[in-house]
Amino acid sequence: MTELAHRDAHLTAEDIARRLAAIHAASDDPEAAHGLVDDLHLDVLATIAAGAPDAPLLAAAALRTETISFPRWCA
Repeated sequence: MTELAHRDAHLTAEDIARRLAAIHAASDDPEAAHGLVDDLHLDVLATIAAGAPDAPLLAAAALRTETISFPRWCA
């Protein structure tokens, strides 16, 4: 879990861009990439729930995780 997960800290679009780059860098390890994606999504939701005025921008940025290629499994 990231240091932001489950806290009231506010992410910025720049924070998300850095985390997207980290997910891309971890894409050769699908388990690690999944964990980073999950943490990012939780942090964005927490930021939005805390009242982020730029919620649509943050949500759209977080959805870019779907453009990063790594194996995804469905149960």
